[in-house]
Amino acid sequence: MALAESILLASKFRGCLVGALLGDCLGAPYEAETKVSKIVLQKYFDKLEGQYFKSPVKPYTDDTAMTKCIAESLLEHKKLDASDLAKRFVKEYFSDPRRGYGANVVDVFRKLRTQKFVDPFGPAREQFEGSGSYGNGAAMRVSPVALFCHDSYDELVSMARVSAEVTHANHLGFNGAVLQAIAVHQSLHLNAKEGLDVTSFVLDLITKMAAIEKDDEGLGLEDPTPYQTQLKHVKELLDRGDGVEDAEVVRQLGNNVAALFSVPTAIYCFLRAQEDIEGIKTDNPFRRTLQYAISLGGDTDTIASMAGAIAGAYYGHGAISEALQRHCELLSEVVKYAEDLYVLVAAQSNVPP
Repeated sequence: MALAESILLASKFRGCLVGALLGDCLGAPYEAETKVSKIVLQKYFDKLEGQYFKSPVKPYTDDTAMTKCIAESLLEHKKLDASDLAKRFVKEYFSDPRRGYGANVVDVFRKLRTQKFVDPFGPAREQFEGSGSYGNGAAMRVSPVALFCHDSYDELVSMARVSAEVTHANHLGFNGAVLQAIAVHQSLHLNAKEGLDVTSFVLDLITKMAAIEKDDEGLGLEDPTPYQTQLKHVKELLDRGDGVEDAEVVRQLGNNVAALFSVPTAIYCFLRAQEDIEGIKTDNPFRRTLQYAISLGGDTDTIASMAGAIAGAYYGHGAISEALQRHCELLSEVVKYAEDLYVLVAAQSNVPP
């Protein structure tokens, strides 16, 4: 790898994790609102980017707390260790529980601690009478896995699923994490200066999910290929351009805590923000991605965090406003995680650190 390429990749690593952090911190104040006014958001982002505006730091939520755990575990063990990951999740929660964790994942943490991590997957499999969680909690934290597996797609798919199954045993939950990881991975391997073919981006995701969802065929599911179905909706909406109302995006793709109705939404937000969006006044497509994701309402912090991770991996750290970054808690630590992951991956791939 040439030096210029390695510098770009390092920037993409930082952009991915910083993008996830910004989406989390900046989206959290609007969580659970049915819809967020684009006028309100425009003023919010303009003020945050103001040269002299100093506001209290925007705190991160469980999205970043658990992302941090995965990054730390990968850096220490240089592989995915499910037992270590479970211990880190539990320790992080009990040392700082007021980060917006859902009651169901807290129940998993309590059971993991009680059984002393003998089976790191057991409590998640017991959730919801054995059906497991289909939420987006595994997808929201998976970006470090995509960075760690930069050079190995097969390892990416396997590792993303295992990282999810510590808390999400339902196929919709862990496949949502896999899809999010693949979307980040695709962005890492694209050059923003060359422009993005949004149709090809979605079609590549559909092809990859076809291989993954094949395992669910024959199980008697109502739709054995739900993520492919949602991604086809993403493509249809993109094909229609700027004539799509936000309400229709939410109706088609969703904006709630279910992975099926939030991961494809985050992907759509990233792709839709390649072009101008009415009511969002910025020339920066990364900022436009976050503003649009938050404007759709619902699970704003997680959808914006996932969209931010994909966008940051595509545009790189340099495209993210320093003014926006300075308002976010844990920024320097997140940058350090990204840099350390890049050094680790570079050493394993024999590329310039």
